[in-house]
Amino acid sequence: MGASTGKRGPCALWYNERTSNVKKLGLDGTDIRILSAVQQHGHLSKTRLAELVNLSPTPCWARLDRLKAAGFIRGFHAELALERIVDFTQVVVTVSLSSHRKSEFDRFEGYIRKLDEVTDCIATGGGMDYVMKTVTPSLAAFQVLMDEMLAAELSIERYMTYIATRQVKTSQPNLAKLIAKSAK
Repeated sequence: MGASTGKRGPCALWYNERTSNVKKLGLDGTDIRILSAVQQHGHLSKTRLAELVNLSPTPCWARLDRLKAAGFIRGFHAELALERIVDFTQVVVTVSLSSHRKSEFDRFEGYIRKLDEVTDCIATGGGMDYVMKTVTPSLAAFQVLMDEMLAAELSIERYMTYIATRQVKTSQPNLAKLIAKSAK
């Protein structure tokens, strides 16, 4: 462990580890501060990360390496201003399958994972089985995508589309708040 200056950095997190599931994962408050910092700021220099989490650089970097190796960090990505680069159509699609057999879910999910146009897809409980976010060059290209999905015999019973008119918010969940609230 590195020396701490006793100051609270901007990514400080205070929660009761004894009541948190985080401890079961082998994470402590410093690990959470590191994860929060890289989630919020992306790839940082050793010095800047250490400043944000209030830890000396070498042990901070060693912890970051350990978190990466343990699979808590999947990668670092740039958030592009896509609307400034290219015209595109974004459509949210809800999908209901005609069958709820595992093999049907597996086939649908395997197909979706291969589509670059589908940027997000979550399985849901309730009225619809999936909610997907798609990005295509045009509405016509979106319709071709849906026609191909229907032709692929993925057991799609029905789908509904919602054309996005503007992006209001996109973000990652606030890790510190999420953990603090789950510890209560």
